[in-house]
Amino acid sequence: MTDTTGQGPEQDTGQGGERSERERLRDRRTAAQRQARRTLSRAGWGSTIRERLAYLTEAGAGVYDLDEPADVYGDRIVAALEERVAELLGTEAAAFFPTGTMAQQVALRCWAARTGDPAVALHALSHPEVHERHAFSQVSGLRPVRVGGGPRLPTAAEIRECEEPFGALMLELPLRDAGFVLPTWEELTEVVEAARERDAVVHFDGARLWECTDHFGRPLEEIAGLADSVYVSFYKSLGGFGGAALAGPRTLVEEARTWRHRYGGMVFQQFPTALSALIGLDRELPRLPEYVRHARVVAAALREGLAAAGVPWARVHPEQPHTHEFQVWLPYEPEVVAQAAVRQAEETSVMLFANPWDGQGPGIAFTEVVIRAAGLEWTADDVRAAVRDFVDRLPGQV
Repeated sequence: MTDTTGQGPEQDTGQGGERSERERLRDRRTAAQRQARRTLSRAGWGSTIRERLAYLTEAGAGVYDLDEPADVYGDRIVAALEERVAELLGTEAAAFFPTGTMAQQVALRCWAARTGDPAVALHALSHPEVHERHAFSQVSGLRPVRVGGGPRLPTAAEIRECEEPFGALMLELPLRDAGFVLPTWEELTEVVEAARERDAVVHFDGARLWECTDHFGRPLEEIAGLADSVYVSFYKSLGGFGGAALAGPRTLVEEARTWRHRYGGMVFQQFPTALSALIGLDRELPRLPEYVRHARVVAAALREGLAAAGVPWARVHPEQPHTHEFQVWLPYEPEVVAQAAVRQAEETSVMLFANPWDGQGPGIAFTEVVIRAAGLEWTADDVRAAVRDFVDRLPGQV
């Protein structure tokens, strides 16, 4: 699912440069979301450049001194952001990175040098295994070792029973491609203990760690404190322009800064991204628990609405979302439900499903649902009514 988080549109075109049906549908979906009167999530990345710049200056004035000189190679506002992240996560230090892919490669290659073992244990659905074109092995000399199975995080027993040695265990919290799922707090602590028993370090892929506090019932610093190092994203949960941070022991972070430079991550000026991250920490971070709780209301109403509408088979996964993001599965080809979702938005100005639909086997499609501030306006009755209207647009429905 290539554009669900706004990282960039699909670039597929037909022969002769003609735009494909998928690309045209994507453009219709984007336009419909911008014009929709109601939507569960109105992500800032879909705005115009002018709107994004206005947001940055208007909201930024409340979180940082905009009359301060701009940053140069990571000083001033970037350094202030790093200090804020380290404070929030309870770590000794943090370093800003332009991307999470770079941050995690650097972190794990630093740990590999310290442990003497380039093997990294991780779930098969982890981001580096699914979305990074084998960057671990092709760029950083790391060797992925798959551990665990099914749409869940690895268990302590699976860590202990893994036949291959590894120097680091990487846990994605939440595991996005499994449905944004999380273990229980007890399960997480047991997994970390199992890794320690094997003398392995633990690194959290915490791209969306910010939204995990409600599920775990723990503050950020306690969650991050389980790991030896943590990566966090500034745009997936917080609505920033991009960027990431690696947090952990000061010696590791200082070593990571050296590798950041070697990887080409020393960008001359990054004040727009850093400022947007500070805005996200100020505005979105405090609201994430509210989004998570309302996602459970929406998920239940979706499940009830699909059942009442007579859809022969449907799933909301997890049934009670662990974060403010979850999956919906329906028994149709992806293009069928995608067309219905866009038509509903275009014809009613109500957009129930704003993300693309992907196929998982014959006649099975799934999409990701995200609840942000716009979604808080929806009651359970609103969701059920929108489901009924959506299902009416599917083939075979009356």
